[in-house]
Amino acid sequence: MKLVYLKTKSTFKYLLLILFIFVILNKQAKTLENKILIKVNNEIITTLDISNEIAYLAILNKELLKLEKNQIIEIAKNNLIRNKIKKKELLKYTNEIKIDKNYLKKLVEDTYKPIGFKETNEFILFLEKNGINLKYIENKITINENWRQFVYLKYKNQIKINKEQVIQDVTNEKNKYFQLSEILFDLNNSNLEKKFNLISENIKLNGFKNTALLFSVSDSSDQGGELGWISGKSISKNILNELNNIKVGDFTNPIRTPGGFLILKINDIKEEIKKEDNINNEVDKIINLKINNQLKQFSNLYLKKLEKDSIINEL
Repeated sequence: MKLVYLKTKSTFKYLLLILFIFVILNKQAKTLENKILIKVNNEIITTLDISNEIAYLAILNKELLKLEKNQIIEIAKNNLIRNKIKKKELLKYTNEIKIDKNYLKKLVEDTYKPIGFKETNEFILFLEKNGINLKYIENKITINENWRQFVYLKYKNQIKINKEQVIQDVTNEKNKYFQLSEILFDLNNSNLEKKFNLISENIKLNGFKNTALLFSVSDSSDQGGELGWISGKSISKNILNELNNIKVGDFTNPIRTPGGFLILKINDIKEEIKKEDNINNEVDKIINLKINNQLKQFSNLYLKKLEKDSIINEL
């Protein structure tokens, strides 16, 4: 395989490590019987499903490889369970879960470009070398994208945006941007202090990305909780106050939200002076961010309800 996408020694070592682990995983999967491990309603999750999911997650987040084997398996299992629940709910409203081929191609590119691949063929060769089919990743992307569209159609009339307030905020001379990561968690019969201490200890031991994989119920957990750059003007005042009280590299105390308790980490901060001709673009960006934030909360709440109503049996 021609590794033309490798830019640094650290990237090279990381991808070699993934390659080694994938080879081990696939050898184990081939030598062991493909057993049914979990039943989610009428859907099954097998040992091969777990192996493929671990490989997929390792591509997205190199920090995964630092966790213990049982923790990695638990993360893969929880991801697959949520995926099965989403799929079942979507099939109540459509006979086939699909998206436009060109749009799917773009979403696949959005997956592999941030991790160092320049072209689809390079990515496919890397996957095939390690026994992973591109279809597996396309199926996950297709379900998640259909889920996002489903949530939008279901809750779009409940979205509340004060456009006049956004315009007023944007006309200020400076805007602060935060590069954020998140962990959204439930208490699950635990008290807040105990759960937060457990998460904090895991962050110290395993890093924020791996802790997001372990504890976060948000869809961003696949990427280690990374949210990218977020405009301060798109963030609610109570959350912005929490962020303004910590430094780059630190994380907030738990913040109560409709979808659960939220921990945010600041990876970086920048400030920009807005020009007059950029105001309309900035307003549109902030409104879209606010819409996405509200939809994410609706999604988490609805998925939580579906999980409670699902029959999940580990065999």
